[in-house]
Amino acid sequence: MHEIDIAHLHALLQQDPATPVVDVREDVEYADGHVPGAISVPLSELVARHAEIGALPGPVYLVCEVGGRSGQAAAWLEGQGYDVRNVAGGTRAWRESGLPVE
Repeated sequence: MHEIDIAHLHALLQQDPATPVVDVREDVEYADGHVPGAISVPLSELVARHAEIGALPGPVYLVCEVGGRSGQAAAWLEGQGYDVRNVAGGTRAWRESGLPVE
């Protein structure tokens, strides 16, 4: 599985704010704050909604709270042939680094 840290994701978003980020946390977690521009596709809906991720230009960066759920999502999506990256540390590390959330 391909993995990046939040510093790398932040740099990518600075270069191109349209970089596709998918947040796989549940809706209530997403609503509490997420990486700016991230699209919500909860892990519990991933199988049913994976075509939405396939429609995004790759690679697609997957984020959750700390990296576990996004790692599960990345492993499954890679098995389906998607070009994805897991964001290690997740939204918690993003917040703890003082980066903005929506």
